Amino acid sequence: MNNFLDVKDYIVFLIYFVIVAAYGIWVYYKKRSNTLGAESKDYFLAEGSLTWWAIGASLIASNISAEQFIGMSGSGFKMGLAIATYEWMAAITLLVVAVFFIPVYLKNKIFTMPQFLNQRYNGTVAMIMAVFWLALYIIVNLTSILYLGALAVSSISGFSLSFCMYAIAVFAIIITLGGMKVIGYTDVIQVFFLILGGLATTYLALNLVSEHYGDGQGIFHGYSVMTDKASEHFQMILKPDNESYLDLPGLTVLIGGMWIVNLNYWGCNQYITQRALGADLKTARNGILFAAFLKLLMPIIVVLPGIAAYVLWKDGLFQQEMLQGGEVNPDRAYPVLLNLLPNGLKGLSFAALTAAVVASLAGKANSIATIFSLDVYKKVLNKDASERNLINVGKITIVVSMLMAVLIAPHLGIDKKGGFQYIQEYTGFVSPGIFAMFILGFFWKKTTSSAAMFATIGGFLLSVLFKFLPSMVDLSFLASTNFSVFNPNSGLYEIPFLDRMGFVFVICVLGMIIISKIDNARGIVPKGLEIDTKMFKAHPAFVAGALIVVLLVAAFYTLYW
Repeated sequence: MNNFLDVKDYIVFLIYFVIVAAYGIWVYYKKRSNTLGAESKDYFLAEGSLTWWAIGASLIASNISAEQFIGMSGSGFKMGLAIATYEWMAAITLLVVAVFFIPVYLKNKIFTMPQFLNQRYNGTVAMIMAVFWLALYIIVNLTSILYLGALAVSSISGFSLSFCMYAIAVFAIIITLGGMKVIGYTDVIQVFFLILGGLATTYLALNLVSEHYGDGQGIFHGYSVMTDKASEHFQMILKPDNESYLDLPGLTVLIGGMWIVNLNYWGCNQYITQRALGADLKTARNGILFAAFLKLLMPIIVVLPGIAAYVLWKDGLFQQEMLQGGEVNPDRAYPVLLNLLPNGLKGLSFAALTAAVVASLAGKANSIATIFSLDVYKKVLNKDASERNLINVGKITIVVSMLMAVLIAPHLGIDKKGGFQYIQEYTGFVSPGIFAMFILGFFWKKTTSSAAMFATIGGFLLSVLFKFLPSMVDLSFLASTNFSVFNPNSGLYEIPFLDRMGFVFVICVLGMIIISKIDNARGIVPKGLEIDTKMFKAHPAFVAGALIVVLLVAAFYTLYW
């Protein structure tokens, strides 16, 4: 196993770097000449400039990062294909967002999430959430993407962790400073390398299994061997006796908390929705549909390699390579496989991983700049700021936020806290309240700002309460309903975190309804959004594509139930 790059790998990676950088520069100057004196919305949102395929590719490039390549492959090693529910259910969620969420944003000319909260509730709620999102994006998202990405790149290339962090940060800044147009169009190339390099790694993994257990009959033979040797790793719906049930509690992934995870992420997240907010409704919907199709491919790229590594590890391979601190670390599965790639192909997969990390960082940094410039600087620090001033402030924000992430990431112990599942669980502390605030704000005009404040603060406190409730109350009485499961690590009956999210969401919704009713009785009239039921009607091509996505997801769950 070689933990370094060959000359061929450097050549392949250099080609990737030159293509992305050159195309980004060309897009920047071409669009700049066509929109001389461009306004801030054009810079932050690429208003009217992104095509459907650019929107779809940018959504995936921003979403797929080190947490998927490293963390989700690690989850594939540990629990199997069940972790793919985050990808396949996301494909369905994207359709819901395209039909019901995006029309509301576009109809009401909403460009940022704090703007929505200000327009629907009040400035206090908007400013609290703006500051919260800035802190979350910098301290949690930028740092985790940067650190996990650099850790993986370092293990493959042999370069120091610090060098990899700074190099990735600089690359991301170069792309981000060009604005949303450059990010959107370069993301198309990033996704090309991401998928091509990812498929190359999957091909290697399946072929390794085939060669190890047979005469190298190819990837389909390798897949057949995997399903035979690790049949328990090909179940989408886990049973209560599965050790990973606390992470993915059975049918909850279809009818419970998984919907809150996905709808909040894809529909109420500046980082994601920003890609579609600068387009017209038809273009935005087509872009999101394209992203849904790409989502169906992701488990092949990020989950199957982890399962392959597990099958080989179980039969005696990679015993030392999978160890970290004397214990097996599932998150090492993907880097271990990458280091087995032949020269040249390793460079391609290295480029794919770098593309995923850089694109995700660029998207996050652009969202940070957008929120700070339009929702904090413009409204509080300099209400008379010119369009050019806002763009300059945005660029400074990008550099400062990335520098902050580089400086604090090594001190957070991110590598010791786990991968994909950890990120999902702790994001879940705020998701139920935020989603309740958004969904009622969309579709129930009587929702008041007081109710929104309850969901924001109360949702977080309730999530904390449910997290620590097992240490205060014996929850074994819920075991018969599968809402509590014995955790041998803690010795307690605990509520699976997706179920906790579902409970908190229901309480938040009920609390918001009660508070709003009381406010309404006192004569408080909230500000409703402009909604026309006709805008939820989708064009025939979208409906046909959406139906295909739904049928494919249904087939996957039927096949791997």
